[in-house]
Amino acid sequence: MTYFCSSVSFGLVLVGLASCTSVVLGGDGYSAPASYYAGVNGTGAVLKGQLEAAMTAGHIQRSYGDFRNSAAIHDRDPDNPSNILLVYNLASVSSNWDSGATWNREHVWPQSRQPGSASNSTRGNLGDPHALRPCNPSVNSSRGNKPFGTPGTTGGFGSLGTYYFPGDTDKGDIARSLFYSDTRWSSLGLSLVNGVPSGNQMGDLASLVAWHYLDPPSTFERRRNHAIYSAVMNPVFRTNNRNAYVDHPEFVWSVYVDQMNDTTLWFGDLEPADGASTIDVDLGSVLVGQAIDPMEFVLNKSGDAGTYYRITTSAGLSSSGGIEYDAFAMSDFNLSELITVTVDASATDAAGTFSGDLRVDNLDVTTQGGVGNGANDVDDMIFVSFDVFNPGNGSFANGSDIDLLELDLGTISLGGGVGVESFSFFNIAPGGAFGAPVDVELISSVGDTDVLTTSFVETNSIVSGGSVSFDATLADLNSGSYSATYTFRVWNDRGMFVGVSSIEEMTLVLSGEVGGSECVADMNDDGVLNFFDVSAFLSLFSSGDMSADINGDGDLNFFDVSAFLVEFGAGCP
Repeated sequence: MTYFCSSVSFGLVLVGLASCTSVVLGGDGYSAPASYYAGVNGTGAVLKGQLEAAMTAGHIQRSYGDFRNSAAIHDRDPDNPSNILLVYNLASVSSNWDSGATWNREHVWPQSRQPGSASNSTRGNLGDPHALRPCNPSVNSSRGNKPFGTPGTTGGFGSLGTYYFPGDTDKGDIARSLFYSDTRWSSLGLSLVNGVPSGNQMGDLASLVAWHYLDPPSTFERRRNHAIYSAVMNPVFRTNNRNAYVDHPEFVWSVYVDQMNDTTLWFGDLEPADGASTIDVDLGSVLVGQAIDPMEFVLNKSGDAGTYYRITTSAGLSSSGGIEYDAFAMSDFNLSELITVTVDASATDAAGTFSGDLRVDNLDVTTQGGVGNGANDVDDMIFVSFDVFNPGNGSFANGSDIDLLELDLGTISLGGGVGVESFSFFNIAPGGAFGAPVDVELISSVGDTDVLTTSFVETNSIVSGGSVSFDATLADLNSGSYSATYTFRVWNDRGMFVGVSSIEEMTLVLSGEVGGSECVADMNDDGVLNFFDVSAFLSLFSSGDMSADINGDGDLNFFDVSAFLVEFGAGCP
């Protein structure tokens, strides 16, 4: 059942006519123990025999009557633990057995198409929970003993003339149940055939194979398989055996079709001869804690056959693929799927170099399809790398974080030459080679910026542990006390880090005074003492302008005239 699958699910977008692929949720815990399929390594009839042996060894057969109670465990509704999910119509109903009024026991391989008849004590395939499903009584009756088909049918469940269609949600589950019965219980004379079956046969095999690739095992089906087997999940009714075609759906082609699966998987525009494709992705530089946008890659499949594949990722990466496997459907044209690769948040937790990879493995086991096909298809790789940097940190001091600098240029003489002091921007980012360089730009200047100026120009890429210095200058043209404030913005290097925001602002406050040897008698400030200065003084004095207060006592009187004449007589230095 593909209860967790849609055309866009968990970041996986299916392109073209690739089937709706179920996504097995990560860490579902429903895989077989590593030893269960030990020794299963053949192909074709040999492989089928090995699977029969694996599913038979240690098998605890359960009765048809046991299913009345065990269904509550292995067919449990994941959204309502008190209910079970019925086959075909997917109804969620109470798990309590009420003598078949609410639900009864559907033989996926019809009872009339296998030897014997079912009673509550019957075992074998007639009582095997892998071959039974809870079903609505009227739906069960309408299905009767019809075989399943046809391969191209889609939509809901129902009869199609001679055949019965289980519905898109259950068609893969039904196929794998029949593969199980045909393999585990072949000793009973059960067999799968193409077309309309007879006797103890079931079919249509071609439809079942197609559905197997169109509807891969979902989390529900994987859990069901494990719950039937598990002593932990199902201590009273466990069977201690599993459906191999749920655990290893890649075996189906070899067992039921041929040894010449022609599928090749690859990334990129051109199909490689051996099927091996490689994409190198260098994401450059990122900051600690920075989120990285997901990346999308097109995985292509050529060949008419269907195939299962597995996506595995190294630490720090995850993908939209299922945790166990995904599938490409059978088709007579190329298919493709969009694989989303996500860099986990943990990958940028600390400074350093990250490298990770994603691997796509064509799981088919057949080897006669030629170079690059089936089991000969070499794995496809995506390599992702980037450097993680600690954020930069601007400072006016080396070794401590100083974002405000008050710089006093002192007192200079009017006309005696400018005052100069230097200041520096330091990058004190931790991490050495993995400390981010910083850019510094001026964003505002206020105050006496025509007198107190700087030599600053926008500076980029100050490396960790590095610095750059500039001058602050106090002009000597006019006497007085002055101050100016310059505000700078610090960024992580905008050439290295895309989409970064500023780190901080830094403030430089300059101050200084111009005074000393002013030539007071030079009233028109032309640098020469002459009649024009006398005329200017008398004009200011007579008009009451305090600029004529030469002695600075706040009054205009004889003493100012006397002081002017003294200054005029002494001349300017």
